Amino acid sequence: MKMAAKLEAQNIQESSRMCEAGQEAALTNEDHSEDEEVKEVRVRETPEDITFDAIVNTIAFHPTRDVIAAGDVDGDVYVVSYSCEESGNQELWSSGHHLKSCRQLAFTPNGQELFTVSKDKSIHILNVERGKLVTKIPKAHSAAINSLKLIDENLFATGDDDGLLKVWDLRKETSFMEMKNHDDYISDITIDQNKKILLTTSGDGTMCVFNIKRRRFDLQSEFQDGDLTSLTIMKRGSKVVCSSTEGMIYLFNWDGFGATSDRFLVPGESIDCIVPITDNILCTASMDGVIRAVNIFPNRVIGSVGQHIREPIEQIAKSSEGRFLASCAHDQKVKFWDISDLRGVVIDDYRRRKKHGKLKSLSRKALGCGSDFFADLAEGSEGKEEEEEGEESDSQSD
Repeated sequence: MKMAAKLEAQNIQESSRMCEAGQEAALTNEDHSEDEEVKEVRVRETPEDITFDAIVNTIAFHPTRDVIAAGDVDGDVYVVSYSCEESGNQELWSSGHHLKSCRQLAFTPNGQELFTVSKDKSIHILNVERGKLVTKIPKAHSAAINSLKLIDENLFATGDDDGLLKVWDLRKETSFMEMKNHDDYISDITIDQNKKILLTTSGDGTMCVFNIKRRRFDLQSEFQDGDLTSLTIMKRGSKVVCSSTEGMIYLFNWDGFGATSDRFLVPGESIDCIVPITDNILCTASMDGVIRAVNIFPNRVIGSVGQHIREPIEQIAKSSEGRFLASCAHDQKVKFWDISDLRGVVIDDYRRRKKHGKLKSLSRKALGCGSDFFADLAEGSEGKEEEEEGEESDSQSD
């Protein structure tokens, strides 16, 4: 009997040890399984496309977070967090406060609020964290509002379809400057580093200059062919660059706003938006659906950053850290493009012979070829000629 009891006790101990070993093995396998799942998460070069229910007019990147805002033709505003991980994009919130198309939006520098303007003539200020409406100016203009520019934490400017510019002070919740010097819609607004000189472009083909410190209109440029659609300040503040519906890039010297100093044609129909990438390079968004990188002085199209195939592009925007360019078009999508390599591009001032050929692709997602394109442009590379698009390589100086 004692022997039987002893054997039974030994069997129980052995079973217990085997059970514990099995549990440890199961836990180890579970850990390995979790590791394998983590390893299987696919990381992309850029975030996935974001698809919307309507055409997106306007987009803006958050200044400090991986978040993008979009406004569509139905008046809806969406705030989405984006990620390069597969299925990593997530809608944070949406707002349907506007009654008509949301035409422009912008985050405040601290990223806490989002300004939006609409065809319904209203200005909305939304809390970014909660998506709640903080301030509403229902009849800010007598015509549909088309453009918006945040100046500082208190001041911002808006432009409408009738050519009226208003500069607002949030502390007083009213505009302190109203100027109507354009005969058509105000397409874009920008301001210099000193927050003193405000510039506007218009469908009437002119650029206007305003001194907001002295609250006065300074001058209007000569008329250009087609509508002026967008503008930016480049070359350390010495040049103003404007785009047009005729596919032309116009350049003005700072303090020489009356007449253009240079101009050159970028094939691709109307240029609806331009965004500076470096002090010399900007990206253009065109009606033909192609995003082009363009060098200023020498004036040359470098290549294609990306495309919405045969879909007019409404707007492009650069992320705060400069890695991504986002674009929205009539295909109801917001797409992301990796532009980090553009910062290293150097264009030789030597004027190469024009060649007709395929537009060089500057990212893996851009249609075309030329994976070693950036190596060809690096300083010190000799004897290589780049194929360029038709007429864009040479400027037309006045």
